[in-house]
This record gives sequence, structure tokens and C-alpha cells, in this order.
Amino acid sequence: MKISELFLPTLREVPQDAEILSHKLMLKAGIIRKIASGIYSYLPLGLRSLKKIEQIIREEMNNTGAQEILFPAILPKEIWDETGRWELYGEEMFKLRDRKGREFCLGPTHEEAVVDLARGEIRSYKELPKTFYQIQTKYRDEIRPRFGVMRAREFIMKDAYSFDISEAALENTYSKIFNAYVRIFERCGLSTVPIEADSGAIGGKVSHEFVVKSTNAGESTFVSCPHCSYAGSIDAAKSKDENLSSSEEEKPLEEVATPNAKSVEEVAEFLHIDKASIAKSLLYKIDEEFVLALVRGDDELNEIKLKNLFSANHIRQAEEEAVKKLTGASTGSIGPVKTKLKVVVDKRVSTMKNFTTGANKDGFHFKNVNIERDFTGEKVADIRKVKEGDLCPKCGTPLTMYEGVEVGHTFKLGTKYSEEMDAKFLDSEGKEKYFVMGCYGIGVGRTLAAIIEEYNDKYGIKWPVSVAPFTVEIIPLNMSDSEIRNEAEKLYKLFKERNIETIIDDRDDISAGVKFNDADLTGIPFQVIVGRTFKQNGKIEIKKRETGEKFIVEEQDAIKFIENIIKEN
Repeated sequence: MKISELFLPTLREVPQDAEILSHKLMLKAGIIRKIASGIYSYLPLGLRSLKKIEQIIREEMNNTGAQEILFPAILPKEIWDETGRWELYGEEMFKLRDRKGREFCLGPTHEEAVVDLARGEIRSYKELPKTFYQIQTKYRDEIRPRFGVMRAREFIMKDAYSFDISEAALENTYSKIFNAYVRIFERCGLSTVPIEADSGAIGGKVSHEFVVKSTNAGESTFVSCPHCSYAGSIDAAKSKDENLSSSEEEKPLEEVATPNAKSVEEVAEFLHIDKASIAKSLLYKIDEEFVLALVRGDDELNEIKLKNLFSANHIRQAEEEAVKKLTGASTGSIGPVKTKLKVVVDKRVSTMKNFTTGANKDGFHFKNVNIERDFTGEKVADIRKVKEGDLCPKCGTPLTMYEGVEVGHTFKLGTKYSEEMDAKFLDSEGKEKYFVMGCYGIGVGRTLAAIIEEYNDKYGIKWPVSVAPFTVEIIPLNMSDSEIRNEAEKLYKLFKERNIETIIDDRDDISAGVKFNDADLTGIPFQVIVGRTFKQNGKIEIKKRETGEKFIVEEQDAIKFIENIIKEN
């Protein structure tokens, strides 16, 4: 490909709405262009890399025995009603009607579609296991699209769905695809961390996110153990239960005035106590029920854990009007003593003695509160967010917290969808059984952006060879010099004959400085420079974009030199 013929609209200035580095570089390097909020076009250079990621995914998924199919993007409401997700997805789902008034959605995911296919076509255990996957555009009406293609309203995704006869068989399938994901991201040049995660709207009992550590584009917080393999998202992570029980004797309950002290910090300062001796009370509406949740004053409540504890569809913190009506006090002065509300207690609160809570009266708190004597917790569970320094649940080592970008997610769905949609097969004894399912997703555009987040410098992108839009860029520094031009075109032809994807900067009205700047910006792995060195001694200069190293080689050795580096990688 000649750059003079390539549509490559690079930018010198960064658009103001570009927030993270990958978004900025994708715009500057002519990889994407925005057409509306959260909606992007992939330009030729970006599409070439995108297709290479897709090919890596196809090869590894095919190696697991998975079969590629393609579902429609427009899906009928009826199959979503079977699982209840037509309402559950809420405003994130793009909904439409056809000319006859029938309701459809633009698919945000395809569990319902694949179960509908399986229940109509797979009859016997002899036809199992089966795994289907597709690479297709998804649609989610994000409330706040951001970070370019990282959180977009239209995005390309590889989603796969497995059908097995039992949980044991699912374990085998899950392991195969989990390992395929490890290979996919390794081949893309990404260092991913598989972490325990919350399953969200997809559902299921077990799931793992594949996360790339990133300080710049982190939109997924997780903890990781530096000693063992444990890692978990902030929504799902656990910590080791520490023995925090106190032998302190219970003291008499005491109501104390705390004027103008509402936050944990204000109460602790006013009463001259530690935040850890306060139980923070938070009122939540979980589906249609109001629940009072207690966590220690130095902890933060985990809404996802609380939601999962009740197997709820919706959760939100109660508005001030409801707080006042149900407790008689404002937020910051509420508590569990003498309340008629259902109380959920975090495990760490359950071990506390003589702690402080709101007294359900503005300007007052109770001191020396004790569970069982002063109130009863109807549920005691882990409902707190894990913090850096908490102990690993596996080995007890202090956990480290990171920011990251999620590029893949795997789920053990079990029979959730097959039961809801009555999808069955006949087992070896002729009995009907529900399909046992798994679900596996990779954000293709996200993976592209994550690669750029990991491979860049102040000059631009540094593509790994496996996903680079081209492998080699030939840069003749003066196209008006016939000797340089002829040599560059000769090398261009030779590289192409060896099936090395090559682009040549044949622009004759562009300075050498601009050519170098564009080459570094677009990040092609190898720059073959034909200029002064060639004029002086007939040799070729090769620059390795990843490291900035430069090599001087004989003309006849240029191709072999690059081929050897590619083989080493």
C-alpha cells in the first residue's frame, strides 16, 4: 500500500473530548472518527488491526472446537420477556418497533437468541457439548459514553455460548475457553490478569474478568495478591475473615447529643473516638423493600454484594424524604436500634462491641450499642468493599489495589437461561434435562484500545507485530532523488513478494521530518529508511519502533533481518 493512496487523516492537535491516551492516539493516528456520542467509524488503518485481533480470536476459538455463527442484531421482545431481561436491562437497551408495531431491540448480548436456537435444534445428549461464537456489533445506550471505544454505545464483541450435559462437563468447557482467552490476549501482546468478578446483568454463579492493568484508562478497580494467584474485582473481591472479636464487657446503652455531626468523620471527631468504633447505617431500596445496611465506619458498603445477597434486580440508596419518613431522622443520624426495618449487618460489624450508631433522632447518637441486646440483624454477610491492605482470602498476604481495563469476561451460567426458557435435551436415560451453559465475551474494540494503552510513547503508538496494521513502513527521505526512489520501490516490491505487509511513504511533497513524525505516530513496527546512509555507502537503516533501536544493514540483508526479529517475537 502506498501512503499517497491510503486514506490516513492524521491530526496534529488532540480533540478536546478525548479523555484517555488510547482515545487521543486513535484519533490522531487516523484509526477512528467520531460520528455521534459513543459511536465511531473505524478507518482503514484501524480496521486492519481490528481484523487481525478478530483472526487471532477465531483461530483460538476454533481450536477449542467452538463453531462460528452469526445472529441478527435486531431481536424480538418475546424471547427477552421469557428471561425477564426486557425490563431488567432498562434504559441501556435500544428498543424499536417495526411498521406493524411489533417490539424489537438492538442486541446488547445474545443469550436469549442462542438458547432459542438450541432448544429448537438440539435434542439429545449425543449432540453435546456444543459451543457457538460470533463476532458482531452490539448496542448499549450508555448513560455516559466515554474513553472512546472503551465505553461506546455501539461496539464489536466476540460472544460465545456453551451447552453441556452437566456442571462437571461445563467445568471442562469453561477451562478450555478460559485457557484460549489467555492465549488470545498473549498473542495480542496484552498482559491480562484473570480476576473473580460480579456477573451483573448476564447472571450466573461464577465469572472472571480478564483485565489489563492501566493507570491512565482504569475503569475497573481490582485487588490482587502479590503472593498467590488470587485477584478479584472491587465488586466481587473477598478478604480473609480476621478475628476482630472483642472480650470487652457490654456497657449500658447511652444516648448522646451530637449537634451538627452527621458524617462518620464528624461524629468520630466530636466524640473523640475512632471511625472503626462506629457502625455506619445506610438505607437502601432493594427492589420494592427498604433495608437498613450496617458497615463499619472505616469501611465502604458494596452495593453489588448487597444486591446479590437479596438476588435483587434493582438497588438504590433511599432518597432523603424516604429516610426521614421511615426512620424519623435525616441521613447521618439513623441507626438500627428500635427500628422496624429489616437490618443487614456486615460480618465485621457483627464482631463489634460497644459501638456507636445514629439514634434515629437528628443531632443524637447511641453509644455502647451491642448486637442481640439492642437490635437483631436479620442477615449477617460480607457486604463491604475490600480495601488495599486487606488480607488475601487464600493465603493471608496483604492485597494490592489496581486500576484496569476489562477486555474479556467469562461466565458459568449453569441452568439460569435454559430453565427460564424451558430449553431441554434428553439424557442417556431418556429423561429431560436443562442445558448447562457458559457464556464468554471479548470486547474487540476494547482490546484494540487496551493494546494502544499498553504500547505507546510520547511520539505515538508502538504496535506489537501480531496486530499491527502493517509490519514494515518504507520511508524514502527524498522521492525527487531517483536513486532513493528506485531503491525504496525495489525494497517495497521485495517485501511484498515475501508476504510481509508493507506500506511505503511515497509522498514527494512532504519533508523527512513529517514522514518520521507520521511513522512514529502510526506505530508500524519496522521503519526501513532509505536516505543519507544509502547514498553514502549503499546500506539500509532499520528502526525498530518498539525500542527505538536503529540498525544499519546491507541492502540484501534487510528482509532477512526483519524476518528474524519477527520469528524471535
